[in-house]
Amino acid sequence: MAIYTKISLKDIKSIEKKYNLGKIIYFKGIKKGIENTNYLLKTKDKNFILTIFEKRVQVKDIPFFMNLMDKLNHHRINCPKPEKNKRGSFLIKIKKKTASIVSFVEGKDKLKLTPKDCYVIGKNIAKFHKTSKKIKLYRKNSMSLEGCKKILNKIGNKYKKIDSDLNILIKNSYLEAKAKWPKNLPRSIIHGDLFIDNIFFKKNKFYGYIDFYFACNDFLMYEIAICINALCFDKKRGKFIFNKKKSKNLIKGYSKIRMLSKSEKKSLNILCKGAALRYLLTRSYDYLNTPKNAIIKIKDPKEYIQKLKVHNKFDNFKNYYN
Repeated sequence: MAIYTKISLKDIKSIEKKYNLGKIIYFKGIKKGIENTNYLLKTKDKNFILTIFEKRVQVKDIPFFMNLMDKLNHHRINCPKPEKNKRGSFLIKIKKKTASIVSFVEGKDKLKLTPKDCYVIGKNIAKFHKTSKKIKLYRKNSMSLEGCKKILNKIGNKYKKIDSDLNILIKNSYLEAKAKWPKNLPRSIIHGDLFIDNIFFKKNKFYGYIDFYFACNDFLMYEIAICINALCFDKKRGKFIFNKKKSKNLIKGYSKIRMLSKSEKKSLNILCKGAALRYLLTRSYDYLNTPKNAIIKIKDPKEYIQKLKVHNKFDNFKNYYN
């Protein structure tokens, strides 16, 4: 979440006319994240999130995200619920850009996860996957290896501005992932971006998810690989150290609800490498291309250089579990 598009009181008045939210008494931009512009909207009785879609989110994909969150709410998965406007649509235009309003999810993300938290998260991801199998929606993963290749080509030779050896690391990692990527693993709708700030707790208990704008149909095990990268490293003195206890608990919690197949376990290392490569590429691109006037906190791509190098030292499931 970030603030690329600034809105005015005039825009707020327009929103009030288009929705049955009541009078908006307060609005404020949300600085977290990097993909879309987000504002907190407050009425007398409820809070909402206004999202103005930017950058990587394609307009044709937005109905998928809205319908997914709507259906997940019907299945009692706690996540933002899209609000329909007076015309019965989930979407409006603001500053000539597509926008939506969703309910505000109570709770907040944790600054630091414990291994016990990872176990609970693993269980709830498996519950989410069991539910998503019942939902008949489809969206191709825009951040698949094909998507990574497109970003790689866009960046060209600019990697040297981040790290002198980055070009070689990325090229070799992409070629390895392309050669070893699995083909026939269990798949369904995944969240696709389960970082610590997209997982909410309330009163120290798991509560729900936010930010579904990378959700897609892909390998369920790829979700676990994303989570290992995002949740199972500890930062100590500027270095990211792999926490095997967190990784084991994440997988253990997940397996309590949905057992992993042998082929899924075998694929974990290459999926972790692919997930690390994805975030290394997207962060590198944002680092090199974010407008100077954007009110945004840029995430450091070097974090994923370290994480990718950790995965390169591993070669099997036991590195993450035993």
